[in-house]
Amino acid sequence: MSAERSSTDPSRRRLLGALGAASFATLLPVARARASRPLGVALVGLGYYSRDLLAPALQMTRHCRLAGIVTGTPAKAKEWQRRYRLPDRNVYDYDGFDRIADNPDIDVVYVVLPNHLHKPFTLRAAAVGKHVWCEKPMAMDAAEARAMIDACQHHRVQLAIGYRMQHEPNTQAVMALAASKPFGRLQRIRAEAGFRGFDGASPDNWRLDPARGGGAMYDMGVYALNAARYTAGAEPVAVTATQEIERTDLFRGVDETMRFRLEFPEGVIADGETSFGRNMNLLRADCADGWYELSPFQAYEGVRGEASDGRRFDAVIGATPAQQARQMDADALAILEKRAPRVPGEEGWRDMRVLDAIFASARAGGSRMEIAAG
Repeated sequence: MSAERSSTDPSRRRLLGALGAASFATLLPVARARASRPLGVALVGLGYYSRDLLAPALQMTRHCRLAGIVTGTPAKAKEWQRRYRLPDRNVYDYDGFDRIADNPDIDVVYVVLPNHLHKPFTLRAAAVGKHVWCEKPMAMDAAEARAMIDACQHHRVQLAIGYRMQHEPNTQAVMALAASKPFGRLQRIRAEAGFRGFDGASPDNWRLDPARGGGAMYDMGVYALNAARYTAGAEPVAVTATQEIERTDLFRGVDETMRFRLEFPEGVIADGETSFGRNMNLLRADCADGWYELSPFQAYEGVRGEASDGRRFDAVIGATPAQQARQMDADALAILEKRAPRVPGEEGWRDMRVLDAIFASARAGGSRMEIAAG
């Protein structure tokens, strides 16, 4: 599940102000098709990412709208109903979720829950004929991810993963460089994503619980891993990884910091790092004839960078806060046009395969783990 900062973070407060004030007409790509009505989206899980980012972003979209909610907290349900004028028939608790099958107002279920619940709610949504958007990381492991893909294919619904960065303009520019190679052969990648957090956190926090998918690698490391893959434009063939825990009173059974090295074809190496103990936010590619980087490369606003030839990847004022709106509109349009989304389930599965190898290597003290082609 995407979630990194507390409500007291200054950059997040600026983001929310921009998100509320920005005009969707200037933020979203030009539509290639129009639906007779926007697709109805039900958010499953009403934590801060749904509350403060996805729900406001849905007010900015052209091809989808907030139509329903699923929560285990009745008080939250009432608050959301007042704020978004949601009728009683579009409000569900987790036990009664499957009744959503009979609701024509809801076309898409967006799973925004702790990681261990991504698979069960994706399977339940697919079984009742609803398209699924699922937050990152897609699942707890590659086997779960494959089961999610298979279920959605079986029930003929679309599955997209919430990799918001792949909808961000400067990220897309960097992804394009993997194919055009303006600086010659790619040699090395550096990808870092992390923040200092959880001091004084409750032991009940799910990000500290291994059974629920806690730890830095699941939460923030997926950004670094996915970035290494799209910067390389290829799949890694092997990995070595080590984990580090400084605050042993907090991180019991989950990683506080993970460092990993990915080996790609043609000798390309990617060094990745993620942490709940240090602030880090960098994506850099070193090539035979130059370099380029984004810093920050994953953020709700202000993604920017530069290259050795003087070109700049300037932050697009007013655009980056709409990453979630861009993402959801693009995914809705893919459903309407009956084509694959930008980030299908298979993309999440590819990351999970590498994550499995990273965890295996860390458990084995940094042993090299090969990743089978797939």
